[in-house]
Amino acid sequence: MIEFRGVTKRFPDGTVAVDELDLVAEQGRITVFVGPSGCGKTTSLRMINRMVEPTSGELRVDGQDVLAADPAELRRGIGYVIQQAGLFPHRTVVDNIATVPMLLGTGRRAARDLAMELMETVGLDTAMASRYPSQLSGGQQQRVGVARALAADPPVLLMDEPFSAVDPVVRESLQEELLRLQSELGKTIVFVTHDIDEAIKLGDRVAVFRVGGKLAQYDEPGVLLSRPVDDFVDSFVGRDRGYRGLGFLTSATIPLGSLETLSVGDRRPDSGWAVVLDDTGRPLGWVEAGDGVVTEDGIVPGGSLYAVGSGSLRGALDAALSSPSGQGVAVDADGRVAGSVTADAVLAALPAARDDSAA
Repeated sequence: MIEFRGVTKRFPDGTVAVDELDLVAEQGRITVFVGPSGCGKTTSLRMINRMVEPTSGELRVDGQDVLAADPAELRRGIGYVIQQAGLFPHRTVVDNIATVPMLLGTGRRAARDLAMELMETVGLDTAMASRYPSQLSGGQQQRVGVARALAADPPVLLMDEPFSAVDPVVRESLQEELLRLQSELGKTIVFVTHDIDEAIKLGDRVAVFRVGGKLAQYDEPGVLLSRPVDDFVDSFVGRDRGYRGLGFLTSATIPLGSLETLSVGDRRPDSGWAVVLDDTGRPLGWVEAGDGVVTEDGIVPGGSLYAVGSGSLRGALDAALSSPSGQGVAVDADGRVAGSVTADAVLAALPAARDDSAA
């Protein structure tokens, strides 16, 4: 657990970067700091491992006052991931990851064995172990940075805009990987971003900062979206916060409709659209009514899929809206087609989902 108690950071020129911050980052959860440039979110993060010294107030990590701790000893229990990964360019991937265990006294062979295991943990092919950072993509470098931060098995992980320098597709992949890792490892993570969508997706709780280092609101993502405390938070979260809020409402009450399904080589439908399945019952895409048979070249991409049982209203609505037929494809846990969902069905289920959320 990380506790800020009236923490202020004032620089020598009089600038107040963080102003009387009171906040608790819960153990085993992801806490996200978000806000505009100059709001003190990175300064707040860096005070946790004493890369920046608080001017006043009390900051505790697992009950220990950080100012009373030896900085080197404090940082051994805190992993740190930054925007550009911060890798040593002259060391291979495996040696970059093995650096921290070796500094802590682990033998070279054992440290490298651990590094290879961590590569697999963060989704990196171990065939890349002998490559240098310059031979990796931006997303691969960030995975190495995460692996290195995990190498000493720290209970706390600080992440300062780690995914902001990669393209949107890679960024989404890294976000999913972080959520997967957290579900397995249960670290106490403090994550800084300027992107409210990233904050809402990753955070168990989200702290919105305003310029001047003031904490504007600290809440669970669903509460932040549905009940912003003032105009600043409302504006920062964005006008489409109602749509984002659907991501926190269960889709369990949505009834599934039927779908016409075909395989490659079958005759095209007489009217409307049909879903084309592969040999395992998983969707390949859509085909519209017409003459002739279904060919692979004639399949239209099907949009996003709605996962039954683990889905949200946002996922269901997105599946319906992104489908060329207006029907979202619902799939079971194995990815096989389970039925269809429409935008009308999502809207009809909204009142009950809100009642369940409020209960």
